[in-house]
Amino acid sequence: MAASRSPMPLLTAFRCLRQAPPRLCRTQCLSRSSRSYSADADAPPPLLQKLKGELKAAMRAKDAPRLSVLRSIMSANLNASKTTSPIHTDVQLVALIRKLQKSAQDAVADARAAGRDDLVQKENQQISILDEYIAASGVQTMGEAEIRVLINEAIEAAKGAGAAGKSLMGDVMKRVNGALEGKDVDRKSVAALVKELTSQ
Repeated sequence: MAASRSPMPLLTAFRCLRQAPPRLCRTQCLSRSSRSYSADADAPPPLLQKLKGELKAAMRAKDAPRLSVLRSIMSANLNASKTTSPIHTDVQLVALIRKLQKSAQDAVADARAAGRDDLVQKENQQISILDEYIAASGVQTMGEAEIRVLINEAIEAAKGAGAAGKSLMGDVMKRVNGALEGKDVDRKSVAALVKELTSQ
C-alpha cells in the first residue's frame, strides 16, 4: 500500500514544474506592461512632436527664419531636459517658447538702440513665428484683464473664508494657482497682480 502511494508526491512536483512557466510568463508580461506604461508617462508633449514635424518641413522648404526658431526651441528643450525641470507638458513647452519670445523682444530693443534695422526685422520675424506656434498649441492663454477678475474672485472667497492680513495673499495665491492650472500665464506677473490687489 505504501509503495503504491509513493509516486504521488513526485507526480505533484512534476505538475508544479509544468505550471511554473505560464506563471513566469504572466510575470514577464506584467513587467513589460509596467515598462510600457512608464514609457507612455514619459512621452514627450504632443506640441513638441508637432514642432519636430515642422522642423523637417522647414528643412525641406529651406525656410531659414522658421528653421532658426525651431532649432532654438529644440535646443532650449534639450537644455531643460538636463535640469531638474524637464519639459513634460504642452503648457511647460509654451512657457519655454514665451521665454524665447521675451529674449527676442529684448534683442529688438537692443537692435533699435544700436540703429540695426536689419536685426530688428529679423527678430520681429522670429517673434511672429513664435506667436504662431503659441496660438496653435491648444493651450489656453489668459490675458491680464481675465486674471484680474479671477484674482478679485479669489480675494472675495478668501475673505469670506476668514483669511485676512498676511494670510490673505497666501490663500488668494493658492486659489488662483489652482484656477490657472494648465493655462498659459506668466506666473511672476500673476504673483505681482495678487500682491497689488490684496494690498488695496
